[in-house]
Amino acid sequence: SNRLLSGRSNVRIISGAPIKFGDLVMLYNLKCHCGAVELEVETDLKTIKQCNCSICIRKNAKMCMVSKDSVQIIKGNENLSSYKFNTKIAEHFFCKTCGIYTHHHRRSDPNGAAINIGCIDAINPFDYEAEFIDMKSK
Repeated sequence: SNRLLSGRSNVRIISGAPIKFGDLVMLYNLKCHCGAVELEVETDLKTIKQCNCSICIRKNAKMCMVSKDSVQIIKGNENLSSYKFNTKIAEHFFCKTCGIYTHHHRRSDPNGAAINIGCIDAINPFDYEAEFIDMKSK
């Protein structure tokens, strides 16, 4: 079932299978594989990308582009590790225990983040098509 987030008429908390509400922004729960890290994110799951930069091509995750403000770590902040490379601007976060990539702060947008939609139990990431983004050449 879902319920309205207190004080926000356009955001719903999802537990179980999501219900489609058009362009409605919803609050999704993300977890790493072992459950040590949990996040909540407000998103409409509209902007899904796959990137060909040197790290993304190796992790092959479908990522939903969101604002940094829409991502909240609700459990396991101390269990998150991060990795920066090249320009040291983008910061990729993963669980220290199971190694799962949960999200990152984007290099191309200082206010932007991206979440790994494979960490959302309430959806099937294979039901979502990802747009290709060429970051290898940038």
